Amino acid sequence: MDNKVLQVIVALLIPPLAVYLKKNTIDNDFWINLVLTFLGGFPGVIHALWVILR
Repeated sequence: MDNKVLQVIVALLIPPLAVYLKKNTIDNDFWINLVLTFLGGFPGVIHALWVILR
């Protein structure tokens, strides 16, 4: 997925999906984001934004 605005919106709503769409694979970043999302949501959003915007 190439549209950064759409990626940021998805990251705010469903962070693991945003990481998956950015990487197109289930890798370490996806699992880290999934755990962070389950631990409170906000850390997952921050991580997803970091993955998308780096």
